[in-house]
Amino acid sequence: MTSLSVHAPGKAPELPGKRLSFGERRLKLDCGVDLPGVTLAYQTYGTLNAEKSNAILICHALTGDQFVADQNPVTGKPGWWQVMIGPGLPIDTDRFFVICANVLGGCMGTTGPSSTDPATGQPYGLGFPVITVGDMVRLQSWLIDHLGIDKLFAVIGGSMGGMQVLQWAATYPDRVFAAVPIACAARHSAQNIAFHEVGRQAIMADPEWRKGAYQAEGTNPSRGLSVARMAAHITYLSEAALHRKFGRNLQDRSAVTYGFDADFQVESYLRHQGSIFVDRFDANSYLYITRAMDYFDLAAQFGGHLPRAFKDTKTRFCLVSFTSDWLFPTSESRAIVHALNAVAANVSFVEIESDKGHDAFLLDEPEFFKVLRGFLDGCAELRGIR
Repeated sequence: MTSLSVHAPGKAPELPGKRLSFGERRLKLDCGVDLPGVTLAYQTYGTLNAEKSNAILICHALTGDQFVADQNPVTGKPGWWQVMIGPGLPIDTDRFFVICANVLGGCMGTTGPSSTDPATGQPYGLGFPVITVGDMVRLQSWLIDHLGIDKLFAVIGGSMGGMQVLQWAATYPDRVFAAVPIACAARHSAQNIAFHEVGRQAIMADPEWRKGAYQAEGTNPSRGLSVARMAAHITYLSEAALHRKFGRNLQDRSAVTYGFDADFQVESYLRHQGSIFVDRFDANSYLYITRAMDYFDLAAQFGGHLPRAFKDTKTRFCLVSFTSDWLFPTSESRAIVHALNAVAANVSFVEIESDKGHDAFLLDEPEFFKVLRGFLDGCAELRGIR
């Protein structure tokens, strides 16, 4: 399949899938802005049962999208969690009704900085209001309302998706039967904010960025966005994974060139990751979504005391971390578990042995699959889902 740009200057993406337009209804954002004319793009898999009790909401990470279990129409690649979701898989679509929506601020059909500002008729660019994880979840709740679902069987997500899971459980506790936050934290660390700032500065330093108005001016800050992706991608892997895959192996040569071409395989790999990323992601969306992650601090929403976020919760929690994840280390998951224990919540926790780094939750990890399947099976039995 030929790759096509989702952020061609002056053009909105033409994508298949479901769209939900809220017309003049205004989404009240945490920054104080009431955002009109919001559209939400989403996909569903499986069948909603008569009791509407088998719905699972999947929350995607920073660069994910709604195409979680089917071919991505832009890249032609399989869905980003196709190893996890489908008939007979841990999230079994023969049993569950699975929903995944592109987040607010995204670039795959949901309203974001590349969308048209109704007040100007031009792309929002930096005129788009700053958003939060709370805003993303608030919009998702509108979708769940639209589908007529009073209570989700489960909300599941990794990384930024895990932040959304925590926000769902804290904001709508009566609407979440089970919550699975994976490889995430209750707040973004200073180190992670720092990595995001490097990426944002790379984008804004690109002369083609044009102070965020590149769509209106017919340019594209592809070099800056590529560098941002390269820097971020390093954080998704572990040293062991990088060494196992690349070591110090040379790229298509028998000796170093004493220059600045990609002598090493790892350099070529990162350049490739950067170049293919710009074909499917919008630079301004990257700025806005990374900022939303930076602002995430669940305890701060509850007077600085994390257990208050889960006071009197009836939701069943399963937290998962990975031993080699240094972006969201196990200590972050343990802090959430301690907060849940402090309010006597129903919580289980597992640290999966893996050398694949943060991206382990997206990959073939049999122990992880076993844990998630077991948790969902147990919850389904309690919920009466066959």
